[in-house]
Amino acid sequence: MSLVETTAQRLRIRPLHHTLGAEVLGLDLGEPLAPQDFEEIRRAHLQHHVLVFREQRITPAQQVAFSRRFGPLQIHVLKDFQLPGHPEVLVVSNIKENGRPIGLGDAGHFWHSDLSYKEKPSLGSLLLAQELPAEGGDTLFANQHAAYTALPVALKNRLEGLSAEHTYLARYEELRARSPWRPRLTQAQIDEVRPVVHPVVRTHPETGRKALFVSEHFTTRIVGLPADESRALLDELFAHSTRAEFVYRHQWQPHDMVFWDNRSVLHLAAGTPDHLRRRLHRTTIEGDVPF
Repeated sequence: MSLVETTAQRLRIRPLHHTLGAEVLGLDLGEPLAPQDFEEIRRAHLQHHVLVFREQRITPAQQVAFSRRFGPLQIHVLKDFQLPGHPEVLVVSNIKENGRPIGLGDAGHFWHSDLSYKEKPSLGSLLLAQELPAEGGDTLFANQHAAYTALPVALKNRLEGLSAEHTYLARYEELRARSPWRPRLTQAQIDEVRPVVHPVVRTHPETGRKALFVSEHFTTRIVGLPADESRALLDELFAHSTRAEFVYRHQWQPHDMVFWDNRSVLHLAAGTPDHLRRRLHRTTIEGDVPF
């Protein structure tokens, strides 16, 4: 039996939640991936928005190589937390060594879509567990297609044609004031994350489905609205977009790799007790200009 036939037979995808999320079983991403397996993964990602690959004991180079099959990779503006030798890998960790943080320990503190503050926001992110705490450390995902569908018709009509500003700096100083993981940005870093404007409701470039595309972390204002009206509308959308019925809570298992679609979901880190160690490696795939 050929390798292609063998890998195709053992790949299984099992839904985890009624609104989003599925686990991928029987697949080792450290081995060659058959073309039909890759296509099945791509289809499942579009359908379920969040894929959980179990038992992935892969190297950083293998994570980078798999991620790159979906598109070019984006490098985070906080270069201090790159994995040595692999600038495409962002270390997400609360661990300190010699008094210094080894990774971004407060990543995901607010609901957001990764790199929505870029002209080409992320297609998706892949987060691979390296060291997990005995408690805490969950990640929550909110389905923004479901959130848009559930909006009242009048509010959908109101949002049509509206755009919003996204900026990495929106809550940076707020986080920096209470966090050892947020260094003062250089002018070059600030220039790298200048504000951008995207539609409030974006169309998924592969499925054609509409989704809300605002977040409490990076979205600052609705373009063209008075400040008070903009704030009230954003607060309404933030509250609506993360309602419990749209949310899947991922409880990490050793060697999980989670791959989510930033065009379809928001996510949030639920938090880890300070005395427990947590370390994960993230790669981020470049997407398209939202429309």
